[in-house]
Amino acid sequence: MSNKYRNLFLAFGVVAIVIMLFSFDMEYDELLGNLKKAGYWFPAVLLLWVVMYALNALAWYLIIRNDKKNDIPFMKVYKFTISGFALNYATPVGLMGGEPYRIMETTPYLGAAKATSSVILYVMMHIFSHICFWFASIFFFIALYPVKWAMGVMLLIVGAFCMLAIYFFSKGYKSGMAVKGLRMAAKIPFLRAKVSRFAEEKKELLERIDSQIAELHSQHKKTFYGSLGLEFVVRILGCLEIYFIMNILTTDVSFAACILIQSFSSLFANLFFFSPMQLGAREGGLAIAAGGMSISGGYGVYAGLITRIREFIWIVIGMCLMKVGNSKK
Repeated sequence: MSNKYRNLFLAFGVVAIVIMLFSFDMEYDELLGNLKKAGYWFPAVLLLWVVMYALNALAWYLIIRNDKKNDIPFMKVYKFTISGFALNYATPVGLMGGEPYRIMETTPYLGAAKATSSVILYVMMHIFSHICFWFASIFFFIALYPVKWAMGVMLLIVGAFCMLAIYFFSKGYKSGMAVKGLRMAAKIPFLRAKVSRFAEEKKELLERIDSQIAELHSQHKKTFYGSLGLEFVVRILGCLEIYFIMNILTTDVSFAACILIQSFSSLFANLFFFSPMQLGAREGGLAIAAGGMSISGGYGVYAGLITRIREFIWIVIGMCLMKVGNSKK
């Protein structure tokens, strides 16, 4: 990717960081006090994400290398993964920043079709692992806690949503998503003309992308399930973050409870995907989920605060990495 486009992504990220700093509703003395209270648990949370991002990168790397023909170093994929997630955290509507960046960075190594299909497949895998995690958490909750009437209704709604999403994802894996996605976008009034023209001009490329998506599911099942498994492991490791933070406040919270808190709070936060860094939604989701586990909602708010600081630090790291190690291909 040329420095001009890379600088545009970087400028967008810097603007987003400045906006977040001004919209952060807390005095800096109070912030420092909370970090001191966290003690050694906060560095543990930061280091945990070194491992989690490595597994994210490995899940994407498996997809890239499924045909053994593409020569791209793993550390490049790791770097693009961190920077891509940093852009996603900072971007309203989630995936509008990080995924174009990843495609543009990997195109010199993979070609446009393979770069695009690998990123689409990885995004699908990342979202699909969330859905599988939410669906599995329903049965985990039923096994551990008594289910009252109101909770039973909520679990049925979540289960129905997850099953519907799994159905659509399975259809997408079998036939591809690029052409179908553009057909859906072409129905939006103010996008109809541009999307239709783009779909016509890039018809061959889009069909090649869809064929590569379908090929991974049908002919490379080991890669498919390996990538999905790694992403699911990342979901479980993410629960350690909640466990570490809760241990700052109390020793009465089990790891099993943290799995359920993470699951239901992430489901709640993703309903507000249009908000940069899911501002407010993350804290509210953690407070509600903690309350549902008969844990003080204040613990959930504190967990949301520490999580927010961790996200901010990794956004800054991701933005810095965009200007590091960009040797020309």
